[in-house]
Amino acid sequence: MINWNNIDTVFLDMDGTLLDLHYDNYFWLTHLPQRLAELKSIERSEAEKRLHSMFERHHGSLNWYCLDFWADSLDIDLMALKHEVAGKIGYRPNAENFLAALHANDYRVVLVTNAHQDSIAIKFQYTDLEKYLHDIVCSHDYRSPKEDQHFWQAFHQDKPFRHKSTVFIDDNLAVLSAARKAGLQHLFAIASPDSRKAALETSEFPLLHDFADVLPGR
Repeated sequence: MINWNNIDTVFLDMDGTLLDLHYDNYFWLTHLPQRLAELKSIERSEAEKRLHSMFERHHGSLNWYCLDFWADSLDIDLMALKHEVAGKIGYRPNAENFLAALHANDYRVVLVTNAHQDSIAIKFQYTDLEKYLHDIVCSHDYRSPKEDQHFWQAFHQDKPFRHKSTVFIDDNLAVLSAARKAGLQHLFAIASPDSRKAALETSEFPLLHDFADVLPGR
């Protein structure tokens, strides 16, 4: 699936790619509505209605990924609530083996994520992901999400990379489409970002079901 002889750099998304998206989905769709209702002394249905309205309004924007935005908008200690269910943070199947193989075979590994810096920090606190990375690229540093061409232009200008020898793996099809428009060629989607949900179906990008299928050095 990947001709590793032609690759020197690997860009990897974090949530839903290396890490199971179940934690994030559970937090935003189950835990946060319940805790918001408790903290604001409102019915859970009212909390859900408020959140879903905001989700629809900000989906795909930088606010969607910004924990400061949500904490300020909801007037809550969002990070404290995220720590309450942090036990659900974990790798996707064979993701850590994949990272170790990349490291052993001297590929440059870069985390390229829309996740807010505080979200990155909590994931690093509960996993050893950081030790496998050569660099971390956060869309918030460029004030544009990965869905936006401005992100890719700013990223490439700040930290030049070779489009033809870089693999990029992400669970977000809109992000992959933006990366393709920006010139990246080796693009792969994740079949099951959330281990508790049905697999994606798409013919637009090759789907990875398990990182064991693309281990370098086999």
